[in-house]
Amino acid sequence: MSGMIPVAEALARVLAGIPGPVSAETVKIAEAAGRTLAEDVCATRTQPPFRASAMDGYAVRSTDVATPPATLRLVGVSSAGHGFTGTIAAGEAVRIFTGAPVPDGADAILIQENAEATPQAVTAREPAAPGRFIRPSGLDFKVGDRLLRAGDTLDPRRIALAAAGGHGNLSVRRRPRVAILATGDELVAPGEPARWDQIVASNGLAVAALVREAGAEAVDLGIAGDTLAALDQAIGRAVAAEADLLVTLGGASVGDHDLVQSALHAQGLELGFWRVALRPGKPLMHGRLGRMAVLGLPGNPVASVVCGLLFVVPVLRALLGDPHAAADRSEPAILGCDLAQNDLRQDYLRARIETAPDRLPIVHPENRQDSSMLFILGSAEALLVRAPHAPAAKAGEPCRIIRLDRRIL
Repeated sequence: MSGMIPVAEALARVLAGIPGPVSAETVKIAEAAGRTLAEDVCATRTQPPFRASAMDGYAVRSTDVATPPATLRLVGVSSAGHGFTGTIAAGEAVRIFTGAPVPDGADAILIQENAEATPQAVTAREPAAPGRFIRPSGLDFKVGDRLLRAGDTLDPRRIALAAAGGHGNLSVRRRPRVAILATGDELVAPGEPARWDQIVASNGLAVAALVREAGAEAVDLGIAGDTLAALDQAIGRAVAAEADLLVTLGGASVGDHDLVQSALHAQGLELGFWRVALRPGKPLMHGRLGRMAVLGLPGNPVASVVCGLLFVVPVLRALLGDPHAAADRSEPAILGCDLAQNDLRQDYLRARIETAPDRLPIVHPENRQDSSMLFILGSAEALLVRAPHAPAAKAGEPCRIIRLDRRIL
């Protein structure tokens, strides 16, 4: 077990090798969902740009309806997109609808429930307080206000805010390119015929899904067999694709058939480390090949997903300009069972959770934690994080979990 480095140190070393965020590009706002802002977004217009009615009713001078009943002459209509351009004088009112501009001279809205109207006049049955039901110009934001910050991910609410602020185009980080290479003679692509001694390649699809969910582009390099020639060709395709990150799956250890390190070294790999004190995922490799970062993930399916969450996703956050790429995204929970003392590796146990509105979630680790068992990972709702050398713990004690039943961003 010698030579392993802690998870936190491994992540710090990986992120220290990221030279900075990827370049920016301009996209239409209709195509910006899921992208990461490269610049702050400031309002180019005031919202609302005029005093607006918050209710259907009548724009009036509050002094004219202070002592109801009071009858006023109707002099026009103000509707959304068709504002009344005149000025209300004493004894006058304008029919008004929600969102429409409040005419000059009016300082109150007489809601229609408190009025009786004819085609020529309206009678107030209740007073209308000054300013009530009127949204002032700039209530939401004003020209020059910062609406969004560089690094924000553009979800539906932020898209709406940028659009309301007058932006038809946005400056976003280009999607980082992640080349994904599965390795091993034992692998076949999903849906292809498999020999009795082969298995279906699933890791690449899982990592590609993580990559896309994190806002990056996945470049599928396929499956390379256990030969240096096949690996050399695949690595060359990653370089030709100008990938920002190459993720290899399997073959990064030191067995007779683990050739990935050898192939990468032959092309100039600067090795950072290749063993981390975590479970699952000890044989994790990191290095650089020219401008391209390299992460060699274990071949075990569960280990590759866990390492993808712990290392690939933070790398993509850093490439997208997130200053908090290394932030701990675990959250507190309560143990649902007793646990024995841990050894020198940091554990990520697949677990179920039970929730209630008045307490922290209670976490129940699965009985079987074999890193080849995708069925258990697929039904797990969280990873229970146990530090190296953690003492024995009792049910009811606090713990930390990484939720799997939520999006990663």
